[in-house]
Amino acid sequence: MRIAQVSPLYESVPPQSYGGTERVVSYLTEELVGQRHDVTLFASGDSLTRAQLVPVVDRSLRWSRCADPLAHHILMLEAVARRADEFDVIHFHIDYLHFPLSRRLGTRQLTTLHGRLDLPDLVPIYREFADMPVVSISGAQRRPLPWINWVGTVHHGLPPGLYTFHQSARERDEYLVFLGRISPEKRLDRAIRTAERAGMPLKIAAKIDKADAEYFNDVIRPLLRSPLVEYLGEVNDRDKNDLLGGARALLFPIDWPEPFGLAMIESLACGTPVIATPRGSVPEIVEHGITGFIVENLEEAARAVERAGSLSRRACREAFERRFNAARMAREYVALYEQIVAARGPGLSVIGAEAAEAI
Repeated sequence: MRIAQVSPLYESVPPQSYGGTERVVSYLTEELVGQRHDVTLFASGDSLTRAQLVPVVDRSLRWSRCADPLAHHILMLEAVARRADEFDVIHFHIDYLHFPLSRRLGTRQLTTLHGRLDLPDLVPIYREFADMPVVSISGAQRRPLPWINWVGTVHHGLPPGLYTFHQSARERDEYLVFLGRISPEKRLDRAIRTAERAGMPLKIAAKIDKADAEYFNDVIRPLLRSPLVEYLGEVNDRDKNDLLGGARALLFPIDWPEPFGLAMIESLACGTPVIATPRGSVPEIVEHGITGFIVENLEEAARAVERAGSLSRRACREAFERRFNAARMAREYVALYEQIVAARGPGLSVIGAEAAEAI
């Protein structure tokens, strides 16, 4: 198939360090190319891909001192529109930004929604564009907007060789790990308290967004004085592999409806179990008592730290290989692409038949 992947421009594809959506776009794009599809990637110019790259900006916006990200994304939509007839399907990863254009172009397309959907401001936009075919990344993500045009749920997947299986944690200097982003909803404070209760060191590999700088300074920075805590900043894939693989467990004490949580399957890929709170997608990813523990409070979390060493790390890796590999993710998306292509004749959109007829 001739497939266009349209990525956000905030990070390169894949990101140099932290980054969720662009990372998944990379895994999907490369797997589709490996499955012999003709893929074009609209992304930043510092992206690395085997697909045909359309560099909308020279450098990802996070590293280019960009003052107006919207301007660059509008230019990208124009570039997509000019080439829309070249593709069997266009796969957007930029939330709802393209909805007015897609409705009027009459192209076959779908959108993976990567973010949270429980914000009141989103209701009017999704009510207006309830005809847009959208894909969820977990069943939990759908709950705030169950009435929009969901055409499938596709859990994220990773290339099997990206992270290596670690048979055991580092016994001499066992530690816990927190990975991702420092923000109120990620609850690093809970992770630190859990480590202190369990009496085990905690290594923190996390990004701090400008919007969360005040939270970091007021709430988290004082907690970093604990002798059990080590803050590493952001890490690349190689360092992440060593960090996750050597840990007894990943702490994922979120306090928000996490749409997916890529760190959980990265941990499982290394053979490291996950200790998480039952919010958002967590119950869909963590198999309680097999690949980790789902806990309600600090006391349960501390007990889970003690029990995590008894879990089979091989079972964690096997769960990743069976449920969260990139090949499975790509196959499921291709099945959706084929449904969209088959749903309408040439020139009609699966999401905009009425608009196409009106034109």
